[in-house]
Amino acid sequence: MRLSPGCHALNTVASTVLRHNFRKVFMALYQKDTTVKRFPVVDRGPSHYEEIAGRALENSINHLNPYFANKLCGSEGAVEFRDGGVYTYDTHGKRYLDCLGGYGIFNVGHRHPKVIAAVKAQLDQVCLHSQDLLNPWAAHLASQLAAIAPGDIQYAFFCNSGTEAVEGALKLARLYTGKTEIISTRNAYHGVSMGALSATGRDCFRKPFEPLLNGFTHVPFGDIKALEKAINKNTAAVILEPIQGEGGINVPSEGYLRKVRQLTKKKGVLLILDEVQTGMGRTGRMFACDHEGVVPDIICLAKALGGGVMPIGAFMASAKVWKVLEPNPSIHNSTFGGNPLACTAASATIEVLMEEHLPARAAVMGNHFMRRLQELKAKYPKHIMEARGRGLLIGLEFTSQALRCEVQTELFHRGVLVAATMNSNRTIRIEPPLIITESQINFMIDTLESILSEITDVPQDEPEVTVKPVKKLVKKLVKKTVKKAVGKPAKKAAKKPVKGKASVKKTASKKSSSKSKAKTKVSAKAKSAPKAKAKKAKKAK
Repeated sequence: MRLSPGCHALNTVASTVLRHNFRKVFMALYQKDTTVKRFPVVDRGPSHYEEIAGRALENSINHLNPYFANKLCGSEGAVEFRDGGVYTYDTHGKRYLDCLGGYGIFNVGHRHPKVIAAVKAQLDQVCLHSQDLLNPWAAHLASQLAAIAPGDIQYAFFCNSGTEAVEGALKLARLYTGKTEIISTRNAYHGVSMGALSATGRDCFRKPFEPLLNGFTHVPFGDIKALEKAINKNTAAVILEPIQGEGGINVPSEGYLRKVRQLTKKKGVLLILDEVQTGMGRTGRMFACDHEGVVPDIICLAKALGGGVMPIGAFMASAKVWKVLEPNPSIHNSTFGGNPLACTAASATIEVLMEEHLPARAAVMGNHFMRRLQELKAKYPKHIMEARGRGLLIGLEFTSQALRCEVQTELFHRGVLVAATMNSNRTIRIEPPLIITESQINFMIDTLESILSEITDVPQDEPEVTVKPVKKLVKKLVKKTVKKAVGKPAKKAAKKPVKGKASVKKTASKKSSSKSKAKTKVSAKAKSAPKAKAKKAKKAK
């Protein structure tokens, strides 16, 4: 059926009116929403950075965490602008020597040219993989890691962070052994996701989220006897940091790691080494376990693996352990894990570490750093308790938390970045890029000495008030109230029921006999009283 031209015109007018009204209604709703919440729009031109930097503190307080209003360590709203090599710069152009290294991610330095170039080139090819086709960048990186990894470690799974690497390692250990229990160490830090947090050995992180996963035990770090005692028939794995990072840069005694490896082999237990912070050349070897020639069953990597440019983590294992993942490879997976950009950055990072001999450089520069710090310790014994570490993973422990905080703040003001370790609040971590020079180390030490020389009145921490657990207090109160209510005889009767009953009967019979005797005495006296009076009367007559 054909419509007349008049109908066509009417139809066109109706559709135009409908569209116009719909647009009006939609815009009204949109405008109504924007009056409640304003979407922040920034022109991505030359002034883009200046605009977002100007709102950085306000946005951090309002949309990240109000805690930023109390920003510690003297940063007082300083906003990061750019970085390069061993330095970072704020919006005012102030330069800071980075001895923090982003908690150990900048091993090859800030924005290493080779890593940046590799990622820029990758941006023009593939950024994130399709998930269906083979991923050549992940496969190539896995082959490079297998070539530098300890012993027979051959296979890798890629994720995005250290805590994810630990999660995967724990799952693999349980899957391979068919057992559920994991042994970790006190003061250890393995991450804050549920499984990794269960392995973390500090109550301040654990308690707020309990109950955590079952089957986790914590023993003192460095105590091989305690570890041996803790292993049982249900133990799947032991997880360790070769050097405890957040625990205060705790280096175990020589041979400890080797003994752990021998013990776990003897007991048929897997050894997981968390090299998230110690790996990629930080301690003077590519991996910290290389110092003792130890080959773990599973190893965890992250932080410096991405070259300080891209986030990436990994857990690796031998073919023997990896075999349990063959039937169902997707039983553990990650959407962004192993993406081309991250893998390209990691691949370039490994090449830089090897080409520039950065693990060996870390050993040399670390020795120089430690020598200078030991000199400071000898000169300021009231300020510095201990300097410890390996390579360029160094912990400097002060005599008090208050002093550590004061020194850390002053270092910031004088252009040196450091930070406290999470599980040891008197210790600052020193983790500069491995490309740091001797003169830059000397600058840091001289700055530190100038601060210590000015602190004549060494601040002391307030004595800790030990609060007894509530459960113990309740138990004591219950015991006291029971004692008051029941009394001592009841307590004796509870301990010795037979003797107690007999003694109660005897005492009762004694009391009744003594009462009867007393009554007989009284009655005898009563009877003899009139006779005595009669005798007295006769005598008187």
